[in-house]
Amino acid sequence: MKKTISTDDASAFRSIRICCCENRADQTVVSNLGGCLLQSTGSFPYFLLLAYETGWVIRSAALLLVSPIAWLLHNFSFEEVAIKIFIFLAFAGVKMSQIEMLSRSVLPKFFSDDIHTDTLRVFSSFGRRYIVTELPRVLVEPFAKEHLGAAGVIGTELELSASGRATGFVRRPGIVAGVKRNSVLKSAFAEDNVLDVGITNRKDYTSMCMFKEVYIVSSKLKTRSPSGEPGEGPLLKPIVFHDGRLVQRPTPLVALLILIWIPFGFLLAVIRIMAAQIVPMSLLYYAYALLGVRIIVSGTPPTAVNGNKKKTGVLFVCSHRTLLDPIFLSIALRRPVTAVTYSISRLSEFLSPVPTVSLTRCKQEDANNIKTFLEEGDLAICPEGTTCRTPHLLRFSSMFAELTDKIVPIAMVNRTSMFHATSSGSWKAMDPFYFFMNPFPSYEVTFLRQLPREQTCSGDMSPHDVANNIQRLLAKELSFECTTLTRKDKYLALAGTDGSFPVRGCTFKKSSTKFL
Repeated sequence: MKKTISTDDASAFRSIRICCCENRADQTVVSNLGGCLLQSTGSFPYFLLLAYETGWVIRSAALLLVSPIAWLLHNFSFEEVAIKIFIFLAFAGVKMSQIEMLSRSVLPKFFSDDIHTDTLRVFSSFGRRYIVTELPRVLVEPFAKEHLGAAGVIGTELELSASGRATGFVRRPGIVAGVKRNSVLKSAFAEDNVLDVGITNRKDYTSMCMFKEVYIVSSKLKTRSPSGEPGEGPLLKPIVFHDGRLVQRPTPLVALLILIWIPFGFLLAVIRIMAAQIVPMSLLYYAYALLGVRIIVSGTPPTAVNGNKKKTGVLFVCSHRTLLDPIFLSIALRRPVTAVTYSISRLSEFLSPVPTVSLTRCKQEDANNIKTFLEEGDLAICPEGTTCRTPHLLRFSSMFAELTDKIVPIAMVNRTSMFHATSSGSWKAMDPFYFFMNPFPSYEVTFLRQLPREQTCSGDMSPHDVANNIQRLLAKELSFECTTLTRKDKYLALAGTDGSFPVRGCTFKKSSTKFL
């Protein structure tokens, strides 16, 4: 007969740091999420992250207003009531498909930043891994299965209407917390009278009686979270793509500061954007410095063609961080550079201070017309085809390499403190506004030397090799990781689409209207 932990044997509950990880491949582990796999125990930040995406300021403000009441309920052993309030305010009326998408695209990055590495070391050594949490299962499951290798998540189930929208209530048996957690575990593992290892953050003897071994994660055991980079952290899969507007984990204090800042930040963003319409490009560097936008320029920029018909323009090949890359490149050069774009919004096109040319995705037509514009002057292009927030470079399209042998790689890096300036699931026309809503955003523009002739197609290198070489040069300069991931991979991961957008018309066009 298998021996289980006695509910009266307090000495049987040992620290997670002394748990042996050897020969666990055929055993089962069940771990709590908050306070165990995650260092923090609070659920407020995760609800607010999704509330901001589903209801912007309205839902976020409502959630923040009730957070003191929820804190009191939690501390007086009414945790279930607090979670129910959060669920109602964050999800009532929201389509389940949207909740699933946001859980897949927004939360994994914040979960990974809060991972307890001691617990994850133990958790990852077992062959069968399960997570139990009071959070809705749909919020945790994408991260648990894709990045932690969990076989399943035992969590709260949301109630849905006939139209597939969350009602704001939960299905039976309710919130998986407290004494109810024990019955839910027994129901989930009815076929296994005794499980191998349980990991908890408190000595909850009644819910640990199913396990042969129980380990405690003390709140004093704070560890550095894994980076999620390949080979550097214990996550099964690195987090290359993530979405959502908020940069910081929104604790109640951080959330309060963000919501107070939004009206002032939006006014500041409008002023910064309008500055590009009024101030000449040669002086915009200094205007932005006065408005709190820091621009750092490194390397030696090439000189302009200056209308010399015997010379073609330079093709600037940029790493793609935000929609504003060509703008800050132009500011660094002190002159406008035409930007090659694909499917930007009409508002972004209208506000652009540099000329833009829109691709049609008809390869031969696009190539011929880009050559024509290179004869008129310099062009900027982002061959990744989409932005990436993490320190990774996506696969470079090789089309640009066939067009010219005058190629200058540009390493672009942007830094923000409150809001991300890229999005996959929300209104992309707001991307520039979100960048400029940050109190003190910055951009770094680094000019690498122009490629020698022998490293271009004129030197008998294939377009594919030229593109890969530039990707490696930029990755080395930025200390980024090269990947073979594409635009399609990004949108499949974040939005569940292939990333394609309808192209306006089938002709190549140039616009002299204003802000990317």
